Amino acid sequence: MIPIKPAGQGGPIEPRNPATAALQYLQPGALNLSALPPLSLYIHWPWCVRKCPYCDFNSHEAKGELPEQAYLDALRLDLEQSLPLIWGRKIHTVFIGGGTPSLMSAAGLDRLLSDLRTLLPLDLDAEITMEANPGTFEAERFKSYRESGINRLSIGIQSFNGGHLEALGRIHDGGEALRAVEIAKSTFDNFNLDLMYALPRQTLEEARRDLETALAFQPPHLSLYHLTMEPNTVFAKYPPPLPDDDTSADMQDMIAELTADAGYGHYEVSAYAQPGRRARHNLNYWQFGDYLGIGAGAHSKLSFPHRILRQARYKQPASFMDAARRGNAVQEEHEIGRADLGFEFMLNALRLTEGFDPNLFGERTGMSISTITKALNEAEAKGLLYRDHKLIRPTELGQRFLNDLQEMFLAA
Repeated sequence: MIPIKPAGQGGPIEPRNPATAALQYLQPGALNLSALPPLSLYIHWPWCVRKCPYCDFNSHEAKGELPEQAYLDALRLDLEQSLPLIWGRKIHTVFIGGGTPSLMSAAGLDRLLSDLRTLLPLDLDAEITMEANPGTFEAERFKSYRESGINRLSIGIQSFNGGHLEALGRIHDGGEALRAVEIAKSTFDNFNLDLMYALPRQTLEEARRDLETALAFQPPHLSLYHLTMEPNTVFAKYPPPLPDDDTSADMQDMIAELTADAGYGHYEVSAYAQPGRRARHNLNYWQFGDYLGIGAGAHSKLSFPHRILRQARYKQPASFMDAARRGNAVQEEHEIGRADLGFEFMLNALRLTEGFDPNLFGERTGMSISTITKALNEAEAKGLLYRDHKLIRPTELGQRFLNDLQEMFLAA
């Protein structure tokens, strides 16, 4: 963390007139952050080869030649326009997500990272992650990505089973999935494999084989997601036949057993890591850190001494590029009100299986933890939460019914 500058020195979003700044201290509901949280950068690449039927991310099917240079121009403009909001703050992690960022050319990625280094103070050991899909893997291109500065890869495997990949609408098959992991393992010291379970018609044994195949590669990090029917997706409109609740629970138990036996720590709802390999970028989200998001549809959360700001960029790539050229790619912007801050913090922090220090709540929200005492008491009484003066964490029951636990803080 870095010390907070006096009000008015964080860029034009803060009042520059000292009298105005002094009045802000007196405003009812103003926050009082003693230090700013760590800052991450998220970069969104909005195109995919094909939209998957379960996906609710801001992704768009690539039709014809992608406007790569025009989009990279817009990303630089977006970043330049955002700099006054983050003057003096170091970037600790970078995540390039999508969409399918591995559709980007090696030269395009090199240019993007060069722009970042020119405009931003990157931490010397910054974690720089890029998402990639197996259907886009080319060994030489990924070596170029590594040479440009990508030091962590996140691969959307989802399954090694050809039938399940087809049901999920993925563009790769089981063989391409295996080859992608082999390329990643030979090229990158640090990589993550994304797998999904409770897939259409998937059996417990099939889920086990997927996980065992992944573990055989000894990936430093695993993300294991339960397939969910997200609104406004093809699967939500035309639900496929899914495993029942008992089978799904058996899959979760199997995952817990196999990952623990293989030496992986389960540190977040869907995240498992070898010692020292936790995802630093995602940890910053879950610990209610700050992040600047640039690119089509990207979201930001930025803290200032007396308020916390959220932003969202224009979602459509063409609209985003036009807005960036006009001087402001931000479509929506609002401050997080005190009434919502407790819920927003707990929504993230309760995903951490080991919990958090109660002091973190005050550090990241600028409020006393007493503002959520009632909800904490109720959650503890229901056996969903454990707490003492050094720790707040979900119990095993709380992890199983995490949505119910998180919702208890809506009215806090």
